[in-house]
Amino acid sequence: MQDTTERIALLTEEGLRAISSAKTESDLLDAKGRYFGKKGAISEFLKGVASLAVEERKRVGASANEARANLEAAFARKLEEIREGERKAREGLERIDVTLPGRAPPLGHRHPVSRTMAEIIAIFQRLGFSIHGGPEIEKDYYNFEALNIPKDHPARDMQDTFYIDWPGGDLVLRTHTSPIQIRAMEAMRPPLRVIAPGAVYRCDSDVTHSPMFHQVEGFAVDRSITMGDLKGLLNEFCGMMFGEGKPLRFRPSFFPFTEPSAEVDIRCVICDGSGCRVCQDSGWLEILGCGMIDPAVYGFVGYDPEEFTGFAFGMGVERIAMLRHGISDIRLFFENDPRFLSQF
Repeated sequence: MQDTTERIALLTEEGLRAISSAKTESDLLDAKGRYFGKKGAISEFLKGVASLAVEERKRVGASANEARANLEAAFARKLEEIREGERKAREGLERIDVTLPGRAPPLGHRHPVSRTMAEIIAIFQRLGFSIHGGPEIEKDYYNFEALNIPKDHPARDMQDTFYIDWPGGDLVLRTHTSPIQIRAMEAMRPPLRVIAPGAVYRCDSDVTHSPMFHQVEGFAVDRSITMGDLKGLLNEFCGMMFGEGKPLRFRPSFFPFTEPSAEVDIRCVICDGSGCRVCQDSGWLEILGCGMIDPAVYGFVGYDPEEFTGFAFGMGVERIAMLRHGISDIRLFFENDPRFLSQF
């Protein structure tokens, strides 16, 4: 009997020491399980006293209950102590120190397309061009017909786009900023040097085309303007935009509102001319189209083609930005992914 009660007292003492030394709630729960839980040492010990006499079992049971009560009381006190310590620690961490400097919110910056547009505009302003704007929802007349693209002209197929039914006539989301050329020439007399930046819309979508993109149209009208003037201007622009020495090439092309016409290519900046998916393995990237204004266009604005000549060009701003920054997919500009935009 003495051995039994001494054993319970010894287990109680060990349990109290384990509770006292616990540093965390997890340690405390572990001590409870080892000494006075359902499968703890005291419960396991009591399984072996079933053979004792009834009176002896009562004494052992009373001793065990007292031990368990003492352990549970010590457990409750220690649990409250640990939780109070953790609460105070959290308060220390969460307390606002009003003497610390404020947290500055992240600052935004200009989108790479907007920055490129601004650089293009600044270059042409330095070259003597003024800026003109126009509506994005444009009349069919200004978007096509006055640019020498009648309704049955096959050139419309390349720019078949988003039309709007309207009682006053056909409206269209402009496919280029060239309509501003007609509006400017209607309102002013030569000499003219104008650029027309803005958003345009076409049914295109791949790594180098987007249904909505930005374009800068430019034109000049005066007496005795030649193709040489156009080529000299574009060489100067490309040198200022991409750096001197970047190879260019002019390829014969066709546009209904210019004659003769040309495409201007620049050596691919992604692969440096070795061939990649962006340049379709050609080593060159088209950056703009250009040409001498077709005399037929002057008939829509009342200019005398015998007196005046001029040139026009148009470039995609996203295409220029891709070349400037070595970007291989135009769609990245419109996905608004901060991981991409934060690089600029």
